[in-house]
Amino acid sequence: MTALRCELTTQLFRLRTLIALLCLAVVPVAAGLSLASSAGHRNGTEAGLFGASAFSALNHTMASLQFINPLLLPIVVALLAAATASADRDWGILRYLYVAPVSRTRLLGAKLAATAIATVVALLCVVGAGMAVGTVLFGRHPFHVIGAANLSSEDAAIRSLVACAFTLLCMLAMAAVAFTLGLLLPRGAEALAAAIGFVVIASVLNGQGALRSVAVVLPVHY
Repeated sequence: MTALRCELTTQLFRLRTLIALLCLAVVPVAAGLSLASSAGHRNGTEAGLFGASAFSALNHTMASLQFINPLLLPIVVALLAAATASADRDWGILRYLYVAPVSRTRLLGAKLAATAIATVVALLCVVGAGMAVGTVLFGRHPFHVIGAANLSSEDAAIRSLVACAFTLLCMLAMAAVAFTLGLLLPRGAEALAAAIGFVVIASVLNGQGALRSVAVVLPVHY
């Protein structure tokens, strides 16, 4: 627990991490403010979640999650994971940890647990900010579906939880990729660059219908 607490304190409260998490929270807030005048109405000619985002707080939250999922959220997760894996080597303190009374297995386990917690926090920043600004601007109304009946509260809650759980699973996979790169590559910046390249290439593959059978196994396929 001491190693995990040290990793969380070191990584989650770094200025870089706080700025990255703030960026995730700013997107739903900015999107909500831009749609404030459309509260209770369809968002122009948009369809799906984006078209119904101004009908309720939950609508706005799910639309924000869908908007931020393909690129920004995986990049932030990759940043956190790569930094956690490579920080000790970049800071030049890894040699001291080898002689400290902490086994390599325990140190690696603490880093993995810290990465998983940071990934959950990143997702919660999006969902929490979306619900907060959505509640203020759009209210807690039934989940609206364009061209169909509103979802019941129970059905909307279940679907939203499943969507968040699946997104979290994808982000944990992305974190595992970035974490592995952070361990293997010489510097954290190289690991982050490789992880971002992976996200971009995976997103491009995901947008190609002919390559969907390949993209379906990637953590950016939703």
